[in-house]
Amino acid sequence: MSDDLKFKTFKKLVRVSMEDMCREYFLGNRENIRIKKEGVAVKNLVKIFNAALTISNAKGFSAMSLRELSAEAGLSMGALYTYFTSKDELLDMIQRQGWMIAMRVLLDQITEIEDLRLKLKRAIHAHLYLSEVMQPWFYFSYMETKNLAKEERRNAIEAELFTERIFVEILTQGQEKGVFRAVDVELAGAVLKAMLQEWYLKRWKYASRGINVEKYADFLIDLVESYVLPR
Repeated sequence: MSDDLKFKTFKKLVRVSMEDMCREYFLGNRENIRIKKEGVAVKNLVKIFNAALTISNAKGFSAMSLRELSAEAGLSMGALYTYFTSKDELLDMIQRQGWMIAMRVLLDQITEIEDLRLKLKRAIHAHLYLSEVMQPWFYFSYMETKNLAKEERRNAIEAELFTERIFVEILTQGQEKGVFRAVDVELAGAVLKAMLQEWYLKRWKYASRGINVEKYADFLIDLVESYVLPR
């Protein structure tokens, strides 16, 4: 397995389209959705999810009305209520489905790698490339966590910490095997997570400088390795 995962290769290996995300949601929640035809349900869920992300990322989910969502999605109010019963439920379903896919993809990309330096690189590549493919959802998830109900907000924070712990565990294992030098792995993991978030929260800043996701990944890997590799 090459240690230099390209964005084009990642997109071929990993299917994370909005259609895939909505189909997975439908198949796991058939009993809660009144439309039973998979094709129709998935098509409308894609419209709803895309419309919610578009409006929310422009003005915030709390400011979005269901009438605005209805107009943006091109579905009647009655049609919306066949998929969810309230805005809170819609927010929760978008958050949960996105996190399930994100965590699965990240783990799938690193599970079989034993070389810990390569594993660290692959985890960084996978996180950045995934956030590039799913940028509207990643931005939405970060910005809207504060609007979740208490239990759902705790779950969203735990999901974010889960990805941070992936890096902490790799660094810890690397220290134990002498691959990485002794550093504060908890702090390193937290700062690395913040730099990964920087990409999907402020992508415009790097686009204006001609920096794409591969260049950002290469820079971040060099920066992290300059800190954790033995000197």
